[in-house]
Amino acid sequence: MKHQIPHNAFKAAIKAGQTQLGLWLSCANAYTAEIAATSGYDWLLIDGEHGPNDIPTLLAQLQAIAPYESHPIVRPVNKDPALIKQVLDIGAQTLLVPMVDTAQDARDLVSAMRYAPRGIRGVGASIARASRWGRVEDYTDKVEEELCLLVQVESVKGLKNLDEILLVEGVDGVFIGPADLSASMGHMGDAGHPDVKAAIEDAIRRICASGKAAGFLAPDPAVAKHYLKCGANFLAIAVDTMLLTQAMSDALVAVTGGASASAPKSSY
Repeated sequence: MKHQIPHNAFKAAIKAGQTQLGLWLSCANAYTAEIAATSGYDWLLIDGEHGPNDIPTLLAQLQAIAPYESHPIVRPVNKDPALIKQVLDIGAQTLLVPMVDTAQDARDLVSAMRYAPRGIRGVGASIARASRWGRVEDYTDKVEEELCLLVQVESVKGLKNLDEILLVEGVDGVFIGPADLSASMGHMGDAGHPDVKAAIEDAIRRICASGKAAGFLAPDPAVAKHYLKCGANFLAIAVDTMLLTQAMSDALVAVTGGASASAPKSSY
C-alpha cells in the first residue's frame, strides 16, 4: 500500500495569515495529549525543552494526536542536529526550536531539516515513521514542502539580530519567548513590564512586516487578545499543567469553601 506525506495544514494556515490558537503540552504523556487533541485547538506544542520528554514520549504523543485535527508541534530541548533528525524521523512536521540568537543559528536549523545537498539531515527514511517505513516512495523528494520551522527569539541578542533572522530562507515563523526575554532584559518574571512589552510589540511588528508568522505564549486571555491585535497569528493561549493545577485547587475549594491555593504562575 502506498502512502502520502501528510499535508501540513498549520504551515499553510500561518502562511496565509490565518490565526492559529494552540495549547502547550507539558505533562509528557500520550493520554493527556489525546484529551487535548479532542478539545478543538489548532495546534498542540509537545514540549521537549521544559517538559520531561524524550524521543519515545514524543513519539507516543505524536501517535495519540495523529487521528485528530489538531496539529502537533515538537519543541526539542536544543538545536542539536542529531536530535532534530530523530524528531523528524518519528514524524514531526513542525518544529519550534528554542534559543535562536543569530541568523547563523537559523541557517543551521534549516540545514538540519534538509537532506543533502541542501542540508545535513541524515538519510534513514526507509526505517522511519515519517515515511511510513518506506511506503511513501517520494518522501525524500517532497518532504521539505510539508516541513515547517519556527524559531524562538527570546533574548536581547536575538532581538538585535531579528531582522537578519527573518531573512533566512526556510524559517516559516518566529516565536517570541516572553519568560526568557523578560529575564534577558533584567525583568525576571515580569513579561508585562513596559520595556518588555514594548520590545515584544516591536518584534511582532517586524516579524509581520517581513511576511513571516509571529508567535507568542499568552495564558492570560487579555494578553492574548492584545498580541493578536498586534499581529501575532499563532498563539499558545493555555498550558496543560497550569489548567490542571488550577482545576484541582478550584475543585477542593468548591467543596470545602476554604481559601484557594495560589494560582499557577505564568510569565504574566
